[in-house]
Amino acid sequence: MTPVPATAAGWLRRLDACWRLMRFDKPIGIFLLLWPALWALWLAGEGRPGLLVTGVFTAGVVLMRAAGCVINDYADRSFDPHVERTRKRPLAAGELPPRIALTLFVLLCLVAFGMVLLLNAQTVALSFVGAFLAASYPFMKRYTHLPQAYLGIAFGWAVPMGFAAETGAIPGLGWELFVATVVWALIYDTMYAMVDRDDDLRIGVKSTAILFGSRDREIIGALQFVMLALLAAVGLQAGRGGWFALGMAVGAGLFAYQQWLIRGREKSACFRAFLNNHWFGAAVFAGLLLDYR
Repeated sequence: MTPVPATAAGWLRRLDACWRLMRFDKPIGIFLLLWPALWALWLAGEGRPGLLVTGVFTAGVVLMRAAGCVINDYADRSFDPHVERTRKRPLAAGELPPRIALTLFVLLCLVAFGMVLLLNAQTVALSFVGAFLAASYPFMKRYTHLPQAYLGIAFGWAVPMGFAAETGAIPGLGWELFVATVVWALIYDTMYAMVDRDDDLRIGVKSTAILFGSRDREIIGALQFVMLALLAAVGLQAGRGGWFALGMAVGAGLFAYQQWLIRGREKSACFRAFLNNHWFGAAVFAGLLLDYR
């Protein structure tokens, strides 16, 4: 049991552990959640989304990603000490008691929900689904080899919410973008799972990296092609032009680079490929931003 800190230094150590529990020292997850939300807002707002909606979604992404990391570490607190990459996380290392994590998760969700209340009723209703997805995702790896797809649904839920907040409706184009986001999560989170595959097999945790086995690179490549095709279809339906096409071309090049990185399935290279997806998301958004200027 973690003792209650009795000194200022003790409280600072606990605050630092909470900061790391929320993964603010590793912002990659914020970007992977933020880019699809911005894609959706720019398409829904035809290049000029409302300032309030954009601000609420940006802050909401930061808060809900932090909440997702907290509940993930709470759910995995018995697994993480046995995995090389995660054994130093605050809960796994005993720096924080589990009750602090649960309290922090609830507070983050409440603040995020308070911000959503500034938006329309449809977005508020959709936020309950988003909260359920964020809270339940960490437990999926116990029951299915497709937790990466569930993560994609959780991360991608910002897309229909963005269209609802900006326009009051979710068109077919919005749902296509949602599916593209789910496919993207399958791509980058499989790369992430490739880092832990040996440990996950040993402790009985399921993932797409285990499911795909020796065909992982080929399946990731097929998913990359599907995602690019879905994004191209969205762009055509939205009437996007040359700048968006250029952003897509840069994204395709980044996907090719990721394939090169994971060619030997080395852990560090697979992790770099996962991180590189931030730039894919940025390239697609930059294309949209320039196309609507």
